[in-house]
Amino acid sequence: MKVTVALVTWSCLVAASLEKPQFPEAEKDPKFWNDWAQRTLQNALTIQTLNQKIAKNLIFFLGDGMGVPTVTAARILKGQLSGQSGEETQLEMERFPFVSLAKTYNTNAQVADSAGTATAFLCGVKANEGTVGVTAAAVRAQCNTTKGNEVTSILKWAKDAGKSVGIVTTTRVNHATPSASYAHSVDRDWYSDNEMPAEAVEAGCKDIARQLFENIPNIDVVMGGGRKYMYPKNMPDVEYPNVGKHNGTRKDGRYLVNEWLAKKKDSKGQYVWNKQQLLSMNPNNVDYLLALFEPADMMYDLERNRETDPSLTEMVEVAIKILRKNPNGFYLLVEGGRIDHGHHEGKAKHALHEAVEMDRAIGLAGLLTGVHDTLTVVTADHSHMFNFGGYTLRGNSIFGLAPALSDVDQKPFTSILYGNGPGYKIVNGARENVSTINFQENSYQAQAAVPLVMETHGGEDVAVFAKGPMAHLLHGVHEQNYIPHVMAYASCIGQNRQHCLQNSATPSLRPILPFFTALLTVTRLLC
Repeated sequence: MKVTVALVTWSCLVAASLEKPQFPEAEKDPKFWNDWAQRTLQNALTIQTLNQKIAKNLIFFLGDGMGVPTVTAARILKGQLSGQSGEETQLEMERFPFVSLAKTYNTNAQVADSAGTATAFLCGVKANEGTVGVTAAAVRAQCNTTKGNEVTSILKWAKDAGKSVGIVTTTRVNHATPSASYAHSVDRDWYSDNEMPAEAVEAGCKDIARQLFENIPNIDVVMGGGRKYMYPKNMPDVEYPNVGKHNGTRKDGRYLVNEWLAKKKDSKGQYVWNKQQLLSMNPNNVDYLLALFEPADMMYDLERNRETDPSLTEMVEVAIKILRKNPNGFYLLVEGGRIDHGHHEGKAKHALHEAVEMDRAIGLAGLLTGVHDTLTVVTADHSHMFNFGGYTLRGNSIFGLAPALSDVDQKPFTSILYGNGPGYKIVNGARENVSTINFQENSYQAQAAVPLVMETHGGEDVAVFAKGPMAHLLHGVHEQNYIPHVMAYASCIGQNRQHCLQNSATPSLRPILPFFTALLTVTRLLC
């Protein structure tokens, strides 16, 4: 009797989890697949002349924790959200003509964290886990190993070359990924001086929020969360004045937002903290924008207040419209940071919806720029212990059940599973039966094999998608720190600028370029 009830329950759940189990009738005809392949082949053959122009603009999209399984699952979700079966859908990043793999390990860790990886893909050098903007000679949490080990990022290289620069993130703006753009910290958790040990403050190490405003004082656009790290300790938050955990944290009493505004009073600088303020601005009248929408990280896209909190796509649109006014071009870092947080919490639905939202932002960025002069790169810092399988049928909801009961405990299981994390649950000495709970709920924590308070990162390589000038240099399998060197080369910033002189020279001058190159080399040796 119990087996019969279980089978009936499982059958109903499987049926409910199927959104579009039928595939198009045309797919039964081999002509469908042959024609599709031929169209793809013809498109590939059009990429005969590689784009070797100089990239005026650089856009770097970072899906934090967006490993290949997440990319695939987000593709299916994107399709299912538009009523398709999902598997045949294309993400915007998957339309990019060049794809490679990046090895994500830190110098001291086989499975990386977001700080050491950010230093790699922004500063061009691999580093220890937990450290940002410093070399591998710096030791986490040891303040005295900071000095002399600082490294600069591609954001600074672009700023020094006269470009406008921006940071957009769904995390706090002083979180691991964005902070590697401007900070040099031996501990990623030193958000404000409140989170630092007294001896580190006394030794002269600066918190990351302070470095945001002091290290590169004229970052043109900064958007994300993190207000409380900019306020004096116990100062109430502007949006949540009665919630103590959102109060200011700074022990030094500084109000960094007001300090920033004071320095921008003679320029077109604006500070906003909600969606209405952001979207009511005219980007043509703003040269500098500081936008802090939450005390810490921004809300998950599935939970955000759509009246007060902007989406990542809305933030990216405003950022590009401000930055592209510069005739020298721009560099923009965009982080879909809460993909990572969703996975850590075992909440796959949040993680995948965050990935789909970042893909919308990628599509919009493509509409606002041109592939002829804008190099766009999309990648992840690391993967997660996330996967999906179970021999699901075509069109099965990505959040649905596998089509068969476990042949060990005769219970259903969701297609999505984690290798470890908070979804590990034992009920009455056995695996939890998902038929007794709402596994379609937004915050459902998918079952995990090993119990952990927080799920961990994965160690496999991550995909790198690229389009625009010099995108073909991102090919094969590379170390993660290779990425900013390619982007800098494409845009003639940082190192490797000799080719820029050759590309920009008029035909009449090209014959004598070797002479000037040799003269420059001799001059350097003599000096």
